[in-house]
Amino acid sequence: MRRLILSVAILAATAGAVQAAKCSNTGAGFEAWKPAMAAQAKAAGIKARGIAALMATSYSTGTIRADRNQKSFKLSLNAFMAKRGAAGIIAKGRALKKSNAALFARIEKRYGVSAGPLLAIWGMETGFGGFTGSQPTVSAIATLAYDCRRGAYFTEQLMAALKLVDRGVISSSTRGAMHGEVGQTQFLPKNIMLYGADGDGNGGINLNSKADALASTARMMSGQGLKPGGPYRAGSFAYWNASSVYQQALAIMASKIDAP
Repeated sequence: MRRLILSVAILAATAGAVQAAKCSNTGAGFEAWKPAMAAQAKAAGIKARGIAALMATSYSTGTIRADRNQKSFKLSLNAFMAKRGAAGIIAKGRALKKSNAALFARIEKRYGVSAGPLLAIWGMETGFGGFTGSQPTVSAIATLAYDCRRGAYFTEQLMAALKLVDRGVISSSTRGAMHGEVGQTQFLPKNIMLYGADGDGNGGINLNSKADALASTARMMSGQGLKPGGPYRAGSFAYWNASSVYQQALAIMASKIDAP
């Protein structure tokens, strides 16, 4: 009976902590929020390594600033493409398609996605792997999970990130983009879990590896109605990014990269 009473007390304390994990639009309560979120994560099956990564996070004002300042998505299509360097992405994408022909052939055979969309995304997201970001990944995602604007969505991403930490796929020191995306094509943690693919056959998944990043992107895109070689529509890329102008730009670039 004593053990039963103790167990009930522990469960009640955990439930109270979970309920206390409330969002805020300022960083003032972030340190108090972490133990409450840790209780929620533990209840969801997150192990010691993931919990430690969560407790080591810091509130990121840079992430919040980036989240509130996504002005490029409000540009016209022509202005957006000019700002993102579409002409250069198309030219380099066509060259990379030739120099990596065997890799893209393997990916297309496996996932039914040709080189154009993959190269357009690769070029748009990181300049073909040139810059994958310097923001601490777990801190960025924890900040957005704590923030009220999209807290529920990023709480899901945070749980996925902590599971990836438990598995050794990412760590507390992993760095990426401002919203927590990682790798050469910028995957959020939940998508790594759903679509991460071993593109180089070494038995692991590393989104900073070109082959793994492109194979994972193809796997993610394979259910979106893309036909090898196009033509591509903006809606074909809705799952990748919600911005209409971004989708339109990808469709145009992918078609031009795939053109003979």
